[in-house]
Amino acid sequence: MTPLDRFVGRLTGGRLIALNLAPCLLLTTTGRRSGQPRTSPLLYAEDGDAFIVLGSNYGQAHQPAWSGNLLANPQAEVLVKGRRVPVRATLVEGAERERLRQLMLERWPAYATYERRAAGRHLRLFRLDPVEGGSA
Repeated sequence: MTPLDRFVGRLTGGRLIALNLAPCLLLTTTGRRSGQPRTSPLLYAEDGDAFIVLGSNYGQAHQPAWSGNLLANPQAEVLVKGRRVPVRATLVEGAERERLRQLMLERWPAYATYERRAAGRHLRLFRLDPVEGGSA
């Protein structure tokens, strides 16, 4: 499903992803090993002007590649509602993480299932803040 989401998202300028079941964006990171652009369709929530994304990887045992890419290089780009937005990622922890986690659970309750499936893996949660001046 992810390759189809990625293709449809690019084709529609980020206007249609995940069958429009929830708000989605396309996140483009820089591959930490390859240095090449890597694009992933993700559900998101908004917190002010920032985009919030959660590295659930559908509850698999390993972290999603895009989250490791953001840790290595926090500069990225999102395509959302037909707009390209340069962003800077911050890994969120502590009380702020719990607040934003609740926001994500309201947006997509299945994240609770993914957390259980992950069997103790800490799901990385990122805040993607738009970069002033248009360059990440």
